[in-house]
Amino acid sequence: MFSNRFMAALFAAAAISVPLSHARAEEADAETLVNALNAVFGKHDGVRAAHTHGICVKGNFVAAPEAAMLTKAPHFVSKTPVGVIGRFSMGGGNPDAPNAQKDNVRGIAMHFDLGQGNTTDLLLISAPVFAAKDPDQFLKLLTAVASKDKDKIAAYFKENPNSTRAAQWLNARPVPASYATVNYWGVHAFTFTNADGKKQVIKYKALPVGGEAGISDEEAKTKDADFYRPELKDRLAKGPAQFRLIAILGEPGDPVDDPTALWPEEKRKAVNLGTISITDFEDAKTCDDGIFDPTNVVDGIEGPENDTIFPMRSQAYAVSFSRRQAAQQ
Repeated sequence: MFSNRFMAALFAAAAISVPLSHARAEEADAETLVNALNAVFGKHDGVRAAHTHGICVKGNFVAAPEAAMLTKAPHFVSKTPVGVIGRFSMGGGNPDAPNAQKDNVRGIAMHFDLGQGNTTDLLLISAPVFAAKDPDQFLKLLTAVASKDKDKIAAYFKENPNSTRAAQWLNARPVPASYATVNYWGVHAFTFTNADGKKQVIKYKALPVGGEAGISDEEAKTKDADFYRPELKDRLAKGPAQFRLIAILGEPGDPVDDPTALWPEEKRKAVNLGTISITDFEDAKTCDDGIFDPTNVVDGIEGPENDTIFPMRSQAYAVSFSRRQAAQQ
């Protein structure tokens, strides 16, 4: 189920892991970022440090014919459905994060089964931007929040206004009624290459086929903390939860190294890549036996070169994975 790339990331994480007593707090590496997440949300042995509260699901992906115009990646040129293992989740490291929390992102992470044990991964969140442009800024953000000092937190956001964009986006919209009724974005820019060698910078977006749906703040207050689970169970009993995956086409000048920077997607062309269908729940162990790795891409897709958050995510997830594995032994 998990690729050789994942194992390499895990070994790399083990190599960079050092005892906390020997790590300088200002160093934004995978180890200190996981420690900082634990400082904000608490240390919860045996679970993820981020996107802790989630649901493992399964389904398939059917590529659209026009996807091959952009990329030769196997799942985008396949003539048959490609199996998907996915995980819906709430952002942050609280294992009991309430589904009605407005200013928290929802996420969907996916493994696409390419056969013979090979996968490629895609990670999306319900905001088009991330909360930090690089690992150093993310560590400063987490450190400020962990302090619980209102003055320090206010000073951080005054000095780093780009860190407010994700929360502003979420707070300006209703609480999603379901994991299946909200748009999801890839905050990183990727470069597609097609069979003719033509390259195109893109960002991913997944749109619910049934349209977006939210609930009022008043209704959100009446909801059970984990209401997305029974809602999704009822929904899937009637049919798959489907998303149309599109590629937003970048243009010269669009930032490709800053995941806090918003592309003007309403002014950008988009190409249909295919349909994601979530058909049923999957055993949580299937999702927990490894990581969903944003850097696990295949021929025809390249990650951003100068976006330093991008590789750090893979390393931090591997550190988190090694810790939760150790806690379970």
